[in-house]
Amino acid sequence: MTQKEKRTVSDTDRSAYRCFTRVELRYGDTDRQGHINNAVYCTLFESGRCEFLYENGQFISGPGRTFVIVKLSLDYLSEMNYPGACEIGSKILSLGKSSMVVGQAIFKDGVCSSTAESVIVLTDETTRKSTPLTDEIIEKLKPYM
Repeated sequence: MTQKEKRTVSDTDRSAYRCFTRVELRYGDTDRQGHINNAVYCTLFESGRCEFLYENGQFISGPGRTFVIVKLSLDYLSEMNYPGACEIGSKILSLGKSSMVVGQAIFKDGVCSSTAESVIVLTDETTRKSTPLTDEIIEKLKPYM
């Protein structure tokens, strides 16, 4: 089964996402072909993740812990062009003992241009090893499930 066949209709449906981040596209985001460069998509998805991983200017991970991406998979569905803005939709697909799976999509002018799935692990900043999600973190993530 291909990645495209695995994708469900809801992955490209704006109503499937719980959190939205609006980002203005810049002329500098374009490439030689005149569309938004593929690497910029990763930065857009990062902006979407930060929307719910930050609270009051700090990561929700708490002191001494940080989130690390261990896997990022994305599909390019249609090109985006400058000028304009896009919206990154994000949702939590699942929570593990020390990790979460985040689903995201980028929408511009009502069209889903890309979908992504990332695995994010909570780590201890001293040991650099995974550490369990706290009840407080889980409570803060629940609205995005």
